[in-house]
Amino acid sequence: MTRIGLIADTHHYLDETIFTHFKDCDEVWHIGDFGTIEIANKIRQQKILKGVYGNIDGQDIRKEFQEQLVFMCEGVKVMMRHIGGYPPRYNPETKKEILIHRPQLFISGHSHILKIMYDDKLNCLHMNPGAAGKQGWHKVRTIIRFIIDGTEMKDAEVIELGNK
Repeated sequence: MTRIGLIADTHHYLDETIFTHFKDCDEVWHIGDFGTIEIANKIRQQKILKGVYGNIDGQDIRKEFQEQLVFMCEGVKVMMRHIGGYPPRYNPETKKEILIHRPQLFISGHSHILKIMYDDKLNCLHMNPGAAGKQGWHKVRTIIRFIIDGTEMKDAEVIELGNK
């Protein structure tokens, strides 16, 4: 069983309460737009960090993180991209990559819109944790906590960090 904390779009701001919310998580997955490498470093000091870069991220972050990450977490194939869209409105590049890799879990950020939805056509769960930072049009900062247990994705919890 792997407990995961999911965060995106911090945009130079890391709410320290995420460490309380993610205290029982084994890993934190950041879906881009860190803003600064210091945010990645702060998370890495506490937890295993997986991530992708976002459109606002500079070379410091792009040197350490890829645009796309495909990996196995227990028995679940995961694909992460900052800009991806959502079922059935994926951007064309993301749709192509999903069809190549066939993940069971696709995670994106960028929109600042929290979504957890299943794509019946692609047999894939989509998650977007919304935005945890203070930049953007969202009103409430959000993150997600969930569990992968073998091939099962379960116990997803949306956590509101408060108004931006």
